[in-house]
Amino acid sequence: MGTLTYVAMLVFVLVATLPLELVLRTRVYARVERLALTIVCVGVPFVIWDVAATHAGHWWFDLDLTLGIELPGGLPLEEWMFFLVVPIASVLTLEAVRSVRGWTVGDEQEGRA
Repeated sequence: MGTLTYVAMLVFVLVATLPLELVLRTRVYARVERLALTIVCVGVPFVIWDVAATHAGHWWFDLDLTLGIELPGGLPLEEWMFFLVVPIASVLTLEAVRSVRGWTVGDEQEGRA
């Protein structure tokens, strides 16, 4: 189970937030362009930071707790997936709160989902 620890955490986060999409109809997955833009804006700076910090020796990844697949920058697959999963879960959570509270933002018309 040790090699699946990081993957299990990522799956848990996705599964735990999926009901927000289904029950509250947040339509996060339906707005692909908007979600992709969010992931890129968050992911790129943090991947760069992560690569720099690991190469500088500030932190490392226990390869016994990962699948052992390294991608560009020397980061494990799970770390790359982290920068996909966490923004998705964050946007799902924000959209769920907006749905319940009735909040709108500047890029949406009043009353439009």
